[in-house]
Amino acid sequence: MSSQPTNGVGSDAVLSEILSTLKRMQVDHASLAANVESLSSRVETQSTLSALRSQPRGSVRDSPSLDPMELGKAASSPSTDSPFSSSKPPPSPTARRSSVTSRIILTTYPGQSGIDPIPLDWGNSDPAKRGPVIVSRLQHTIRRRNAIGAHGGSYSIYNALAVASNNLDLEHKPDFTNTEPAANIGPFPAWGSKSKIVAMDPYGHLAPWLYKDLMLGQNIDIRPTIAVTKAHMKIPELEQSVQAGRLKPDGKICINAQGELAVTKFAVEPVWYLPGVADRFGIDEASLRRALFEYTGGSFPELITRPDIKIFLPPIGGLTVYCFGDPAKMSDPNVKLALRVHDECNGSDVFGSDICTCRPYLIFGIEEAVKEAQNGGSGVVIYFRKEGRALGEVTKYLVYNARKRGLDKASEYFQRTENIAGVKDMRFQALMPDILHWLGITKIDRMLSMSNMKHDAIVQQGIPIHERVLSQMR
Repeated sequence: MSSQPTNGVGSDAVLSEILSTLKRMQVDHASLAANVESLSSRVETQSTLSALRSQPRGSVRDSPSLDPMELGKAASSPSTDSPFSSSKPPPSPTARRSSVTSRIILTTYPGQSGIDPIPLDWGNSDPAKRGPVIVSRLQHTIRRRNAIGAHGGSYSIYNALAVASNNLDLEHKPDFTNTEPAANIGPFPAWGSKSKIVAMDPYGHLAPWLYKDLMLGQNIDIRPTIAVTKAHMKIPELEQSVQAGRLKPDGKICINAQGELAVTKFAVEPVWYLPGVADRFGIDEASLRRALFEYTGGSFPELITRPDIKIFLPPIGGLTVYCFGDPAKMSDPNVKLALRVHDECNGSDVFGSDICTCRPYLIFGIEEAVKEAQNGGSGVVIYFRKEGRALGEVTKYLVYNARKRGLDKASEYFQRTENIAGVKDMRFQALMPDILHWLGITKIDRMLSMSNMKHDAIVQQGIPIHERVLSQMR
């Protein structure tokens, strides 16, 4: 007859085994959920691609039979009358893998030997006829570029630093396995318009999969400019919103009593269709190109030498969309949509600076967007990287100093801003509505902003706003 434990050791062992089993089950469940989400994303992406490809297809020209080395030799010897030519360019930094040529290719010209850009017809509703945006300078791609600039927006400079310091292989190609969009978007009619979307690539989230044959068949480097993922958001003020009864946990959108939110996020890098951007500002394309070239210190000479290339990836910040509820409802005209367009304010949004009040407005926008989604509609917050009214933090802090040492009132604040920067505001909301067109938004039931600039830019793009809501400061 066996003796029974009297000190609880046996019970502790059983409990420990149960807890261990539960932990393994949690890990297995998380792994299963991740795999299911990955498969679901692939299925949705393939469904979208099939829909886009179901119409009569156009074709992209095959690459000419030209050795990349020959291109390098031709492109590294620009015309003698070029103001950008150099007989003794400085040597390229040593990279992990040598480039096509040791000479710097300063610029290219239409008809130059080896230059044969992939055709791109902006605004064509057939993605095959529209063509991909190609801006990479990898050796098998540089001759086929149909865009000016570089991927990454303002982060492209860090990419250059990584190459220069031998931290990045010059010929690195991304592996896009399991990176498909986590939510299905579009296509919408605005994707096939030359005027509705001019500041982002409507096919940017599908590029590596939509143009996979071109990437593999011709060794072309094509990269996405939009990414879509799902996440949870936790902000201290939202827990207070739950405690105050303004938000109610539902286990789906507002997940718990701590105010944790489920959100679908869209990150967008800027891609400009220059004729469309010029038209949006009421100027001619040549003036836009010259200003972009001259006032970036001559950083992009192809703005002047390649008038045939109409696409420019500017080195500026992009935007992030935060969608609460079902993303499909953003484009549903039968449900209500609440929207806040918020321009970056790092000091207040992140660090709670006492001299600025942007964060409370952002929290109010999130709260109202969540409530709209919980009521069966859609809630959207769009966050633009336009720090300090696109004047930057240095100018912003100079104005703060003047504000603290002078008359602290709105009129003085705006006047001092104009005295320092030359303008009161450089956010230029004319390009802002493009993201609304891309999301398929056709009307806004509640706009959580009293900005006349934002309101007018949206309405001028044919999107009606039924109600404007100003935050009640708490």
